[in-house]
Amino acid sequence: MRRQYFSTLLPRFRRATWISPGDPIASPQYSLRMDPIPKIRVLGAGLAGPEAALQAARRGCAVDLYEMRPVRSTEAHQTGDFAELVCSNSLKSESEHTAPWLLKQEMRRAGSVLLAAADSSAVPAGHALAVDRVEFSRRVAAAIAAEPNIRVHREEVTAICPDDGWTVVASGPLTSPALSSSIAALTGSDHLAFYDSISPIVDAETIDMERVYFAARWDKGTADYINCPMTRDEYDHFYDALMMAESADEKEWEKLQHFESCLPIEELARRGRDTPRFGPMKPVGLRDPRTGKTPWAVVQLRSENLRADSYNLVGFQNHLKYSDQARVLRLIPGLENAKFLRYGQIHRNTYINAPTLLTDTLQLRDHPRVLFAGQISGVEGYTESIATGMLAGIYAAALAHGGQPEPVPRATGLGSLVHYITNADARHFQPANITFDLLEPLEEELRRKVRDKRERHKLQCERSLAAFDEWWARQSIIAATAACARES
Repeated sequence: MRRQYFSTLLPRFRRATWISPGDPIASPQYSLRMDPIPKIRVLGAGLAGPEAALQAARRGCAVDLYEMRPVRSTEAHQTGDFAELVCSNSLKSESEHTAPWLLKQEMRRAGSVLLAAADSSAVPAGHALAVDRVEFSRRVAAAIAAEPNIRVHREEVTAICPDDGWTVVASGPLTSPALSSSIAALTGSDHLAFYDSISPIVDAETIDMERVYFAARWDKGTADYINCPMTRDEYDHFYDALMMAESADEKEWEKLQHFESCLPIEELARRGRDTPRFGPMKPVGLRDPRTGKTPWAVVQLRSENLRADSYNLVGFQNHLKYSDQARVLRLIPGLENAKFLRYGQIHRNTYINAPTLLTDTLQLRDHPRVLFAGQISGVEGYTESIATGMLAGIYAAALAHGGQPEPVPRATGLGSLVHYITNADARHFQPANITFDLLEPLEEELRRKVRDKRERHKLQCERSLAAFDEWWARQSIIAATAACARES
């Protein structure tokens, strides 16, 4: 009944409630005392920034979106495009009742614009959501261009002043030195830095298809991955060559501190001969249909775009010299004559110590008019960055209109992600992807009763989605009430 009542308001109050056409439900908690055109600045147009800008603009805010590229580029970006995907093109699993699936389900229900763009530019990737990078960026740019409440500024912002009004900092892991210094001065905390790694990309026409096969692990989803099988001898030869490969020269500003879930392949190899074979080169679930046997090791290639004319080497991010990369990677069966469109790279990743700095609405504790989103806030991954950008845009709009946003509940996937970055041990804080470890655990009695892990995960997901739906329904009622107040 409440949803039906709210839907009757949409035709009349679409602009008043700041709901874009097609959005199922609307916005966060608003005070009935609202400024006519509140203003918000969003710094950064990677993933979190455009999502935050679009959410705030669709809630009646005038948004100034700042992006320094292409005026000033970074060590890793290739273009000045919005939402450029620097590392892989995957937004992770779409398998039902996994943690990444849960997060995306909540985001879809909340009307995430960038996730909709990802869905519309998806390429075959088995049970994962992978996108055509160029098409994804194009769709994000089109959404921004179509939004009259967003004004884009192609210039570098070098300082943050809380007195300037509401600001969402989504400058990403490659924040410029000047802005980083301003953030450090504002927060009074030191930055932590590690290095994200970029996987190589190979021209599809140069893959020897006679030596490889298509398959998805455990036959989940469609067989969209190219699999390069290795015998034990081939693996040992590859491993020895990898261990002998020379690392790229470090820049003066580099201080290597890798993120554990995104380690370079050579770093994994240093941990033991079989470590890559139990990591990105694991063969389990990838039986070769030509032999009926499981290889000793497998290198998987994932399509980069809808044309399938290029593939990235999954998990093969590295920091090797280009010449050594070419030599070593051509030892992989099927890639003997490969042409590499991009070699692996390492780039800096900077983030704040969120547990000491942020509230559960992503505001700085000491400067509440400044919000943080994306990787600089302490999350890791494309989907997680978009998710925090979405929340920051929703919260900033509510605050700018004079209200106090209701934080997304801890019981949800979104809330669990925010709870981690705002409540983790500040002394040992590291960025995190969404995992079941972050979600609220089941009661011990229920855990003992439900032995199957997949069934427990299903229960956690069902509880999270129920909590999200209740929270989102409350936001709809509040938005409808605000719309009536504005009209009266």
